[in-house]
Amino acid sequence: MKNSGVCPKCGSHTVACVPDDAHRYLANSICMTKVVTVERIPVTRYVCCDCGYVENWVESQAGRNKIKKYYSS
Repeated sequence: MKNSGVCPKCGSHTVACVPDDAHRYLANSICMTKVVTVERIPVTRYVCCDCGYVENWVESQAGRNKIKKYYSS
């Protein structure tokens, strides 16, 4: 949906982009806990307004790199 603007489930073109604010309480972020702090990586949601299908995207490469480093074994 992010790239095409079309819902892959129902084919609707009514797609809303819901940006994340990593500093907002209870945001849709991915949290990475450190000794004293919590780092949050924003997750943007694309929502089909007709069927309710949702895609989540970490938009920034820097965010994806941090997730890879933190969660990779």
